[in-house]
Amino acid sequence: MKKNTTSLLLLALTCALATSGCGDREAERAAAAAAEAAAVEQQADELAKKYDSAVAASDWDMARIHGVALVDQYPQSAAAARIGPSLAEVKAKAEGAREQRRMEMLWDYSQVAADGGTQRSASILSKEPVDVDGSGAKPVQLVFRDHPKWKRSSYLVLQASDFAKACYGRCQVTVIADAAAPKRMSANRPDTDEAIAMFIDDNKALWRLARKTRVLEIEFPVKDGGTRKAVFETGGLDGSQVPGWD
Repeated sequence: MKKNTTSLLLLALTCALATSGCGDREAERAAAAAAEAAAVEQQADELAKKYDSAVAASDWDMARIHGVALVDQYPQSAAAARIGPSLAEVKAKAEGAREQRRMEMLWDYSQVAADGGTQRSASILSKEPVDVDGSGAKPVQLVFRDHPKWKRSSYLVLQASDFAKACYGRCQVTVIADAAAPKRMSANRPDTDEAIAMFIDDNKALWRLARKTRVLEIEFPVKDGGTRKAVFETGGLDGSQVPGWD
């Protein structure tokens, strides 16, 4: 009877120790999981701070980078849930900012010494080359120029063939700004061989259109007959480069 009692006590002690060990391991696992979750939330919060800072500074590229990293790396975090609804708008703004930079780089600005002071100009090439005479497509250039002697002017430049003979006197071009209604504008081709250029007489109106639109289409008559159209992505024009035009 004594032997059986001892055996029962040993069995109870073994079970108690086993139960205590299992409880400790479960507590350790719970504590480790809690610590890991806290670390994840902390790391997510750090990215969220960078995201918020970039948004406040309107730095949409950096905001997009931090926001995407946050939701990709820590999708279950509270920070990811908070910024999630605004991320689509941030991505769109980042894409818009990149597109704006691309259009700004399409313009070429120059300042050169000229008789009486400095000539300043802003020029851009057509989005696609244009075949004006069957010899192959070539870029058409649009120029806004401020000359100390000849003052302000806007004109198109061809690399081949010529504008219609009628333009040596007076002709018209058709201008379409961002797919709006076409505008007819007076133009003239100077009787000179220095360049294949044709002035658009109302340079102020053309400048205003270029400054407020993203795409400007100009249809002009050519020597070989008919008209051709050049498309210019004008949305990146920087008015400060040619002072006084705005």
